[in-house]
Amino acid sequence: MGISPRKRLGALGRHQIESLSEWLRARRASTGPDIARGRLVVVAGPTAVGKGTVVARIRERHPDVRFSVSATTREPRPGEVDGIHYYFVSNEEFDRLVADNEMLEWAIVHGQNRYGTPRRPILDAIEAGDSIILEIDIQGARQVKAAMPEAILVFLLPPSWDELVRRLQSRGTEDAEEQARRLETAKVEFDAQHEFDETIVNDDVDTAAEAVVQLMSGN
Repeated sequence: MGISPRKRLGALGRHQIESLSEWLRARRASTGPDIARGRLVVVAGPTAVGKGTVVARIRERHPDVRFSVSATTREPRPGEVDGIHYYFVSNEEFDRLVADNEMLEWAIVHGQNRYGTPRRPILDAIEAGDSIILEIDIQGARQVKAAMPEAILVFLLPPSWDELVRRLQSRGTEDAEEQARRLETAKVEFDAQHEFDETIVNDDVDTAAEAVVQLMSGN
């Protein structure tokens, strides 16, 4: 464009600004409608709403999408693999990660176990221009938004309260006392949906998964 590399943006002439604007428009157009680069999409919602199921479907259908792996102090559930679904760490290791400021966010969930997002993998992905999905609880989503205001927060909703109760009871991973505690937490979590940028009803897993991917593409 014939613009000196020493020229400051504010000192560009009218024709130089037009040339630069045209070049930027052409560059944006050349990237096409593919997933936007460098976006962090945070998926959260009440317990048993199906966050894990939606994220798993995105993994199946969009192998190019990157996912953040959270660390937790809880025990693995059947079928969960360390380093893929979560980093399963001891309480002592979790304490170290927090003390060394290696967590982007962390929280105590349901009054028992701690969950957190290692900071460096998220920042590395964004700096490399890669979009990434982070599935966490609502407390963590608030912390991420405070640390990274540009993050897109998605609140996943069930079709109804009765359906949420059915999903929790049918998965069989908690006893009756734990189910009751989680449902009480869910009532409070529902009130937080206005804090999120987008809401998606998880009535159909495929539809919900594609809606999340569309947010990554900026549509």
